[in-house]
Amino acid sequence: MDTVNHFIESLQALLEEKRNPEQAIKNKAYMKHHFDFIGIWTADRRQLTSLLLRSTPLPDLDTVNKVVRQLWQMNEREYHYAGIQTLAYYHKLWQPQTIELIEHCLVTHSWWDSVDGLNIDCVSKYFQLFPAATTITTHWNETDNRWLQRSSIIFQKSYKGKTNKDLLAKHILNVADSKEFFVRKAIGWALREYAKTNKEWVLDFVGTHALSPLSKREALKHLG
Repeated sequence: MDTVNHFIESLQALLEEKRNPEQAIKNKAYMKHHFDFIGIWTADRRQLTSLLLRSTPLPDLDTVNKVVRQLWQMNEREYHYAGIQTLAYYHKLWQPQTIELIEHCLVTHSWWDSVDGLNIDCVSKYFQLFPAATTITTHWNETDNRWLQRSSIIFQKSYKGKTNKDLLAKHILNVADSKEFFVRKAIGWALREYAKTNKEWVLDFVGTHALSPLSKREALKHLG
């Protein structure tokens, strides 16, 4: 058996042991019935995936890519989460072209859970490793894909003092009139997070630009 199939089948065996049909129904309802679930608890799924990653090493980036793409084609949502965890685990193997896989995952089987998970575990790390590629986020921002737009706004959320605030402002203002809930929410979330580092800048930005009530409310939530 080749490495890819061995990894996938091993993961299936681990997760299937924890299948919980009752919890799967609840998870599916929580995600607006967009995806089926195994019903495994998040902590268990992460622990089992981590165990497999340590015990069954993948030899190179090409194999990692194949594993992640195959996981992303599977039906239950937990396999997509495992794909994110696997890709993040092998971040030391990433190359500039890894953004192609990340983008594929962002726009395939997309919902807030996968998009935010990818941004936290992969997108943010990728642009720290390859800062010259950050121009890609402007392309994302200018598309009509709400998940790429959301990613262009929140990918710096963990950057704190290293945040490129000019880029953040540019991306926010380009989509500030969006009617998409997930884009408006992202604007507020990104600003609220950056306010922990630069409160004055955020207050000035919100006070001098036309943002949706949702974006403003989220941005100023903890600023009194």
